[in-house]
Amino acid sequence: MRVKNIFIAILLLALTGCSNFKPWVKPYQRSYLADELMAFEKDPVSTRYMNHVYEAREAGRGAEGSSGGGCGCN
Repeated sequence: MRVKNIFIAILLLALTGCSNFKPWVKPYQRSYLADELMAFEKDPVSTRYMNHVYEAREAGRGAEGSSGGGCGCN
């Protein structure tokens, strides 16, 4: 009996992760999150360039979506 109760509790807990909650941010509030002040980097163009340089020099990095190595001529 106890094993059955534990199984039901685990099943209910797992099913709560599949529930469909409404988003916390409403569509008309998303413009506030897209503001320049909310950006992680100050200059996105130079940040993209520096990420390219790091990826070209460190082939093991790979967290930015590409891999490579060497001089970065590609």
